[in-house]
Amino acid sequence: MARPVRFNIHPKKTDIEDNIALSEMPAGVGGENYYATKLESIVGLGRKYSLWPLPFSTACCSIEFMAAQAATYDWSRFGSERMAFTPRQCDLLIVTGTIAKKMAPIIHQVYLQMAEPRWVMAVGACACSGGIFDTYSVLQGIDQIIPVDVYVPGCPPRPEAYLDGFMRIQDLVGKEGLRRRNSEYYKELMNSYGIQ
Repeated sequence: MARPVRFNIHPKKTDIEDNIALSEMPAGVGGENYYATKLESIVGLGRKYSLWPLPFSTACCSIEFMAAQAATYDWSRFGSERMAFTPRQCDLLIVTGTIAKKMAPIIHQVYLQMAEPRWVMAVGACACSGGIFDTYSVLQGIDQIIPVDVYVPGCPPRPEAYLDGFMRIQDLVGKEGLRRRNSEYYKELMNSYGIQ
């Protein structure tokens, strides 16, 4: 469809000064030709805007996930440009949908194959708590087999909820210290899941 003629006769000048959003600069000291800050802040900023998600989708939540990935919502603007379907290249596991107990060892294995640091997002009522399927064959929440960083509720959650969960993950990633993964608390947490 052609553009209306009024745009060609009186074109509006684009004002990009107020329409560009930049990421927040970490706290530091700056001068005319230098800027000094903590290494932890720079690494956090880099990780925050370069997450590579690995979707583990099984049911109706995956349809909403596809909608969240489409052009209308566009995860690319958050720095998550590439969906990778190999655990060795990903650092964010997104588990969506009903997880049967037979799938639990597979999710556990996928989690172990991911590189450190890694984060997990449980999406939908089924991944968070088993949902409406309170049966012998459905896992009542993936936090029984792997640690979860962010829970996204809903049955199924809307694409906006996916984006909100992703932004919560980004907040965690940006603020996480470099030494957290070596702390005693973290090692205890991993041992409680049988992960060395």
